[in-house]
Amino acid sequence: MTKNLTAGPPVRLILLFTLPLLIGNLFQQAYSFTDAAVVGRLLGVNALAAVGASGSIQFFLIGFSIGSSTGLAIPVARAFGAGDLPAVRRRVAAGLVIITGIAVGTTLAGTLGARTVLGWMDTPPELVHDSTVFLMVLSAGSSAMVAFNFLSAMIQALGDSRTPLIFLVISCLINAGLVVLFVGGLGMGVGGAAAATVVAQGLSVVLCLVLIRRRMPVLRLSRADLAVTHDELRESLRLGLTLGFQMSVIATGAAILQYGVNNLGSETVAAFTAAMRVDQMAVAPLASVGVAMTTYVAQNRGAAQPRRIRVGVFRTGIITSCFGVLLGAMIYLWGQSVVRVFVGSGAETVVALAHRYLVINSALYWVLALLFLLRNTVQGLGSTSVPTMAGVMELVVRSIAGLVLVGHIGFLGVCIAAPLAWFLALVPVTIAWFVLRRRLVADELAGSAPPVLPTAVPAAPPTSVVEPLVPVAPASALPDDESGGDRRDPLAAPRQSEVICGGR
Repeated sequence: MTKNLTAGPPVRLILLFTLPLLIGNLFQQAYSFTDAAVVGRLLGVNALAAVGASGSIQFFLIGFSIGSSTGLAIPVARAFGAGDLPAVRRRVAAGLVIITGIAVGTTLAGTLGARTVLGWMDTPPELVHDSTVFLMVLSAGSSAMVAFNFLSAMIQALGDSRTPLIFLVISCLINAGLVVLFVGGLGMGVGGAAAATVVAQGLSVVLCLVLIRRRMPVLRLSRADLAVTHDELRESLRLGLTLGFQMSVIATGAAILQYGVNNLGSETVAAFTAAMRVDQMAVAPLASVGVAMTTYVAQNRGAAQPRRIRVGVFRTGIITSCFGVLLGAMIYLWGQSVVRVFVGSGAETVVALAHRYLVINSALYWVLALLFLLRNTVQGLGSTSVPTMAGVMELVVRSIAGLVLVGHIGFLGVCIAAPLAWFLALVPVTIAWFVLRRRLVADELAGSAPPVLPTAVPAAPPTSVVEPLVPVAPASALPDDESGGDRRDPLAAPRQSEVICGGR
């Protein structure tokens, strides 16, 4: 059930590991896609807008748990890559304590503060009631979503991305059936759509627990595994809470942008909701590659394989950015047809606005592809400060768009907010990657295991030109098709472009 990502062709391993993540991500997006499509078709444009008006708050609450789960999985993957199974269980135990607190906080914050926050966001009065109901039902059952994200992250950290996919597909199909039953058959309104999602996610949690009990002994905890050291707990807290905070910072920017959208009227809110559903489905492949890179990089760091990290990042970067261009072309050609799934006839204004948003954003999906790749790579190497800085930059751009640009150029300000945020966030993670990459080259030349990387990565560009791939490993370090064609002795003097200024 587990998979070692420290041996074999890097790109092939990454893509094979990504495939189940991608399918799972698409089915995860299918939850919100199905809810929005059924609500929009059966209850009307205003109900669709009400679901969308609460979307940024959902993103804030659930996004924190997703980010935290990703961070908590990094030390698990690192320990698994090093072959230290007792450490794997201790890391899981530490993560379980942390994620339990997050689940309680998410439930209380969402159920008690839903209406207040919607008021702060200037939600149109005709949408407030349905938005509050939808958000409160989701928040009341958010522990199921938090638990599934955590368990999936732990299983994926061991290299198994296929099993969580199977569970997600099952629960997604159940969600689709329940949302039609609750909304169309029982007349439960938008609350029925939220309830269907909660029930389906709860089933996923049960399936994950059964799997762990029967087939994954490495994740079965005993009393001895609860003896987590201070350093282990501190690192899990640092990674989990920092990445959770990072997601919440991005979500805060989305909430401020939603505030600007709310001031443009119900039709614009509905258009933005439909566009975001399509956009999230489209970028799922890019996000899935990013998640795969976190596990791949963490395992190879634990196994002291710096060259494999560099090869995987460079070659996967080429593939994913090209795929981003292809996605943009597909959205341009067929995006309008997909938007019509959410609204009935006579909503041409909604369709036109949504398509405009999609065309502008999809033209720069290649930038988003690189951002996902490098941000997750840097996180997998143990650095959290730079990705958080990138998240703050996204917050600033989206806030300016929501508070300033929308007032001057209307919906166009909403359309350009995300691409501007991607460009700005890409700068620090790119610099951080090249700084860390030079350390990986130094580790290859020294023939030693990678050091523990600091939380803060110097935000300064490299002082020398570094080739995309520096072939310093012997031919036997990788299979022939991954060796880069250069079989120099690893102890040979480095080329000029490989000089590491200032040591490690």
